[in-house]
Amino acid sequence: MIFRKFIIEGSRNIAYMIGDEKSGKAVVVDPSGAVTDIINMLQKENLKLIYIINTHAHQDHTAGNNELASQTGAKIMMHEAANIGGDIKLKDGEIVKIDGINIRVIHTPGHTPDGICLLLDNKILTGDTLFVGECGRTDLPGGDPGILYDSLFGKIIKLDDNLEVYPGHDYGEKPDSTLEYEKKHNYVLKPRSKEEFIRFMRE
Repeated sequence: MIFRKFIIEGSRNIAYMIGDEKSGKAVVVDPSGAVTDIINMLQKENLKLIYIINTHAHQDHTAGNNELASQTGAKIMMHEAANIGGDIKLKDGEIVKIDGINIRVIHTPGHTPDGICLLLDNKILTGDTLFVGECGRTDLPGGDPGILYDSLFGKIIKLDDNLEVYPGHDYGEKPDSTLEYEKKHNYVLKPRSKEEFIRFMRE
């Protein structure tokens, strides 16, 4: 598997490219402002882009969708709760297949109603659900701290400690982490009741 990340200066968004060497097919997650770099990397690795997946519909993550799709013919995928159009709507638990690569969709609302994480091999792409040392904010339209608690503590924290965590922004001490490290060091994941977490997020 080919795995590349692109950190966008300013917004600190991170776009990801996942490629299958055997088939020559690829997926891009949250292209943001990295379209030129992504196109160059696709050409360098001799890959054809099949899908663009958005972890949620905020503009800093969907920026570049249409440009990248028009240049490659890729289909745009996002969760069915997204409030903007996409070619393919995804459901919780759905598997996006790129020949030898299976990407499982985990619906993780809270930052937005349509938030998803993407699980593949030993990696999880967490969008704005979980950052290194932080989590997504819940004070924007559609945000809900109680729902984010359910996503973090009901789903993400129960996954394998050895998973590599790749967030949607480079906001932490390093661009990526592991779930084990985040459980130990991310103050957001400190054991709390749901009511305590809601108060914590609203402070």
